[in-house]
Amino acid sequence: MNRYPLWKYLLLLAALAVGVVYALPNLYGEDPALQISTTRGLMGEHVRKEVEQALKDAGLPFRSVVLEGERILVRLTDTETQLRARDLLARRLGERYVVALHLAPATPAWLRAIGALPMYLGLDLRGGVHFLMEVDMEAAVRQALERYVDELRALLRSEKVRYLTIAREGGAVKLRFRSPEARERAIRLIRKEFPRLLLEPQEGEGHPLVARLSEEEVREIRKLALEQNITTLRNRVNELGVAEPVIQQQGQDRIVVQLPGVQDTARAKEILGATATLEFRQVDEEHDPLEAVRTGRVPPGSRLYRERDGKPILLKKRVIVTGDHIINAASGIDQRDGSPMVSITLDSAGGKIMHRFTKENVGRLMAVVYIENKVETRVVDGKPVKVRKRVEEVINVARIREPFGKRFQITGLDSTREARNLALLLRAGALAAPIEIVEERTVGPSLGRENVEQGKRSVIVGFVLVLVFMAVYY
Repeated sequence: MNRYPLWKYLLLLAALAVGVVYALPNLYGEDPALQISTTRGLMGEHVRKEVEQALKDAGLPFRSVVLEGERILVRLTDTETQLRARDLLARRLGERYVVALHLAPATPAWLRAIGALPMYLGLDLRGGVHFLMEVDMEAAVRQALERYVDELRALLRSEKVRYLTIAREGGAVKLRFRSPEARERAIRLIRKEFPRLLLEPQEGEGHPLVARLSEEEVREIRKLALEQNITTLRNRVNELGVAEPVIQQQGQDRIVVQLPGVQDTARAKEILGATATLEFRQVDEEHDPLEAVRTGRVPPGSRLYRERDGKPILLKKRVIVTGDHIINAASGIDQRDGSPMVSITLDSAGGKIMHRFTKENVGRLMAVVYIENKVETRVVDGKPVKVRKRVEEVINVARIREPFGKRFQITGLDSTREARNLALLLRAGALAAPIEIVEERTVGPSLGRENVEQGKRSVIVGFVLVLVFMAVYY
């Protein structure tokens, strides 16, 4: 005899059915996959077709190649095919695209349509992505020498010491003077202001003076570069929203990054390895850039750059403000023409420098230079060789209408994705030295997987024992 009304049984069955449906995604597992995203511009159907054709030509089996918004998801049959496909597509697509390993949930489309997704598992149960990154310590030392070049030039100018040239040559800074007296005066000033520099007067034309870094300072530069890169990577991982990441030093020049349960591995790889920053420079309006290209002679005090459309432009060598002065950045849409833009906020020192420059140069042109260090793999004598390349391009040129200080906007970006990525990198801070991802792999759960299997067995055994007990007892 039923003790409860029918509607209660129906409600119980409905709740049970909903629970079963939303638990189903956990039974489908994951497919080895690749995520392809673009570092600039938009992802289109032509790229998807190119990826599909490349896999067919190479005879690599795949389940599907789907364009999902700003990325392409390639589902493959096994991990071996996944690794081969990644190498193939990375070579075929080039540096404008990021090809990253991924584990894509195999949940059917009808379940995804109603919001039924697999349960989030931590690192011990689900695994994640493992990156091993190598810091270019030689680049850190070179950057330190370049800073010394600027500081020595400013010091000698302020003290009115006449010099001919100051430039970095190899692992040192070389100065040339008009007279031995000027060199002696410079030595006294440099030893007072920069006591850690090793000075070596030399014989020859121009009364040369070589300034070298001490071994102690080189070690300090390497140590600080590693520490700052670890801090910057932590900031970038926080921007990605990864829970409980592992970021730690390995050896003298390597960093291990483990991201548990990462879904968008392509974006993680793109953001972690990026070294984008900005420089603000004055445009050289007195000389013709086309003439500089034709003759190969660049005016003293200027450098030749290219805009994104390939048009040459001359900029002053003196940098107004660098990305080091940026304390906040936010992407958005320009209300005037609907183009992507990034709102920049400078620190106090950078704001004062920018205000002073714009006040003195109203009506003149100022350019924004986008700088990024990239690593290319080239085949030399049949062996892959990684070559570092520094990409510098002008993304925006604008006329200064009125003085401005610590807050302003930059435009000229290709897409909202590029604006978001640039804002994220500027907020997280610049890397002290370029880094290269030397190892990338998906990390499977070890102890957690064993615990899951034991849990499944215990549930099955317990269920069978309960059935046996009920059959015998009743």
